[in-house]
Amino acid sequence: MLTGWRLHLSKCFIIPHRYIVAIMGFLAILNAYTMRTTLSIAITEMVIPRNSTSSGDHGCPLEGDGQGDGPIIKNPEDLYDWDETTQGLILSSFFWGYIITHMPGGILAEKFGGKYSLGIGILSTAVFTLITPAVIRLVDGDWRWLCALRVCVGLGEGTTFPAINALLAKWVPLSERSRLGSLTFAGGLLGIFLGTSLSGILIKHTQDWGSVFYFFGGLGVVWFVIWTLMCYSDPESHPFISDKEKNFLRKELASVSNENNPIPWKAILTSAPLWALIAVQIGQDWGFYAMVTDLPKYMKDILKFKIDENGLWSSLPYVLMWIVSLGSGWLCDWIIKKEYMGITFARKFFTTVASMGPAVFIVGASYSGCDRYLAVALFTIAMGLMGTVYCGMKVNALDLSPNFAGTLMAIVNGIGAVSGIITPYLIGALTANHTLEQWQLVFWITLGVFTVTNIIFVLFASGETQWWNNVDKPETGMYDHDAHRLGVPSKQTSKF
Repeated sequence: MLTGWRLHLSKCFIIPHRYIVAIMGFLAILNAYTMRTTLSIAITEMVIPRNSTSSGDHGCPLEGDGQGDGPIIKNPEDLYDWDETTQGLILSSFFWGYIITHMPGGILAEKFGGKYSLGIGILSTAVFTLITPAVIRLVDGDWRWLCALRVCVGLGEGTTFPAINALLAKWVPLSERSRLGSLTFAGGLLGIFLGTSLSGILIKHTQDWGSVFYFFGGLGVVWFVIWTLMCYSDPESHPFISDKEKNFLRKELASVSNENNPIPWKAILTSAPLWALIAVQIGQDWGFYAMVTDLPKYMKDILKFKIDENGLWSSLPYVLMWIVSLGSGWLCDWIIKKEYMGITFARKFFTTVASMGPAVFIVGASYSGCDRYLAVALFTIAMGLMGTVYCGMKVNALDLSPNFAGTLMAIVNGIGAVSGIITPYLIGALTANHTLEQWQLVFWITLGVFTVTNIIFVLFASGETQWWNNVDKPETGMYDHDAHRLGVPSKQTSKF
């Protein structure tokens, strides 16, 4: 029971603490993505401009005074001779470190609590982001040092999603999983929007690409301070949570253990639904990272947008994606509650929309010619449809095993992040001459990856809690108390 000052302090919080954790998780991912994506905009103004054909298949004609692709950075010492392949390596190097800390981050989050794994990860990412301009200038633009620094940024950020999943498993009841999961994970979309749109504005007005690293790195430090003071790893350890909410979560999360259970590695690694989830994660990451890391380059090299326009139009698709993610999260929970779809069917349906919709519209955008705003519209629709992924496969790890959600996310997101290594390098190699035909090939490859990985997910995925979630309860399928809270039968009977 809460007594004394703790009782009075608990009354200062207007909204339940599980919502505070979800909102702070949302802001954590938002900060992580701003620090991840700022380089995608900044690098367009960090390299020495190269001559290219200004029309035809080699890009669209320049608008206005024809100076749209001139350098914003006037100091030649801040411009570096990095070719397309080198830029691809620089952009992909983040993921070299990102993959490494996924598994340790997930295991540590389950053992010691997601608060510390997430907080320290974001703080270290912020510190490495803040020192990026100084390091680049100190080494006179040696791209190998920048790659090493981006690996360190990735090492810090690699704990983010495993820790978030471990936190959601302890804080979010099944009946709110799609809504709060979509809210939290959608922080990445606003992070990309803010990272790309504000980066273009900051670089234009400061005429210094370093400003974006100082700004977003500083915000990461501020988030860490607030997170440390307000959030805890689980309801039991939270000193200010009300007894009413704590008892509610104890009842709703009865299947989630607070003990450090041994991880059933054999069962996990031989689980067909898990490998289906890994497959579709690879496809989603392939398409997503292609857009996040290289859409700004397409906007500049092919569509010839200026830096501030580039940042704005490159960020617009993620606004619609964010809106769709919140709406589809609510819709998914409602559909399951009403028994119009079972959990498994709902996960497959919304994931398919998030895979095949973007695949088609991204290819369509590359055939829009030099109609800049039609291309932007098609890219925006593509990413908007991808917003349904958060109530589809993104929360599926929580379905399969709430007790080992951090470990599952580490496996799934870690393997999926290999796409982040391959995609920027491959796109840089395939678009060395900045031609529209080369970019069309890139988008056709993306469509193929989306299609194959989504088929695997549809065939083998599951929305049911797996038997190895509780090793002392060997039955298969969704547990009765989980199904009862949703108001659906435990064997997933529904209209589908």
